Amino acid sequence: MRSIPAIEARALLHGGQEIAFLDVREAGQFVEGHPLFAIPLPYSILESRIGLLVPRLTCPILLIDNGDGVAERVQARLSDMGYNNILRIKGGMPAWEASGFPVYKGVNVPSKTLGEMAELIWHPKMITADELARAREQADDLGFFDARPAAEYAKMRVPGAVCLPNGELAHRISAIGDKARIVVTCAGRTRGITGVIGLMLAGFDGKVAALENGTQGWALSGRDLERNNQPDPFPNLDTAGLAASRERADALIERFSLPVAECADVERMLSAPDRTTYVFDVRSPDEAGADPLAIAEHAASGQLVQATDQWVGVRNSRLVLCCDTGLRSALAAFWLTQLGYDVHILRITDALRQMAARPIVDAAPAGPIKPVSASDLLAMPDATVLDMRPSTDFRAAHVKGAIWTTRPGLAKELARNGAGTIAILADTEDRARRFARDAMDLGFADVVIVNGGHDALAKGGAELKVDSTSPEPAEAIDFPWFVHDRHDGNLESSRRYLAWETGLVDQLDAAEKAAFRLFKTT
Repeated sequence: MRSIPAIEARALLHGGQEIAFLDVREAGQFVEGHPLFAIPLPYSILESRIGLLVPRLTCPILLIDNGDGVAERVQARLSDMGYNNILRIKGGMPAWEASGFPVYKGVNVPSKTLGEMAELIWHPKMITADELARAREQADDLGFFDARPAAEYAKMRVPGAVCLPNGELAHRISAIGDKARIVVTCAGRTRGITGVIGLMLAGFDGKVAALENGTQGWALSGRDLERNNQPDPFPNLDTAGLAASRERADALIERFSLPVAECADVERMLSAPDRTTYVFDVRSPDEAGADPLAIAEHAASGQLVQATDQWVGVRNSRLVLCCDTGLRSALAAFWLTQLGYDVHILRITDALRQMAARPIVDAAPAGPIKPVSASDLLAMPDATVLDMRPSTDFRAAHVKGAIWTTRPGLAKELARNGAGTIAILADTEDRARRFARDAMDLGFADVVIVNGGHDALAKGGAELKVDSTSPEPAEAIDFPWFVHDRHDGNLESSRRYLAWETGLVDQLDAAEKAAFRLFKTT
């Protein structure tokens, strides 16, 4: 169970070798401050995500916690799964801060920082909400597209925006009709910036601009957003459109010397014992669902760029991006290369479709845990019910008398309330079993899970309580409170968010700036 000081961890992180730098604190702790290249992997969801984020058991892993012993528990769990090169930062995040290293709020910070850096190089045109409103009144050849995926678009949009996410817009540009001018929006800044640059790189010969500050800029201008939107299907490409997309991909690949791979190359990459290789299908969700690639995980082109740390846990690793014409892969490769990854483009062929799925690191079974029915638990008046569902679910409704806690807080809660039978509730059965196993490892023998969980108890007649203030924000470490309501009408949160985003580049120190491998315009 090795630990190293923060200064040694920092040198390791910037040493140019593969390393999985995992922040095992809960989501609310992470968004309030973390190292730039830390990958969020809360202890509460560790086993369900680690195999996808870190697919190689021998990959070096560096853990950071809150200086509260959670990293030691994670080390033990990872060792049980077969990982064998694990370090933790002595003193956790408090020690990192005490060493004077930069600390960043928010999520997906490397990707958003890259977008801000790219704006300073490529100078994509911006258009204000007022200018957009006037332009839409004066022109009928303006295309207005939302660069976000369907789920985000459904929540809110600028009126009239068409859902066509980054990557897809450039790929399908020939199918959207004649547009002399295109405006791209997102929820803030990054995807608008990268979307416009992507269209420039793909050779769109019309005028293109990003809506300044996206949906938040529109709301800050005093205008309303539309909610509960239903995105239209993406426009289909005919044979000529597919050929045009392929030509744009070829030009982009040549311009920036982006590596192209064949299936045989990928097989060699995956068999290398000392390198981590990810394979992603970057097509649209509908395409990936209709024509699945067993060897690849689906991650839509624009979102893989926007939220890389949701899929890739290893810095300096190798990524293979798959699509049909190569353009969606090439655009993602352009950005991901600048984030420090070794990226290869692979066009989809029948040979690729025949490649078998990769084995995923298997989380060890939670072990034999006693399940009980809701009626059995309700007949145990002295049972202690620990509700370990997300805090938002607990606030919405919980069994009267249940105690909310998190996996990191389980030991402390059991020390206070660990009498009699301990019943664990969670949002999935697998997590309930793992949390129950944790309780048993802490010395509590009479631990059960409830078949059907909270819903079964509610249906079985348990008295429910609604308390929208409990747990309090300071206790609800699982929830990302940082400007969380910026999309729900809190304009002050939007102002804070946009100020944070535009200030990211100024936070970088020399070592962090050097980690970005920026392409130039020539």
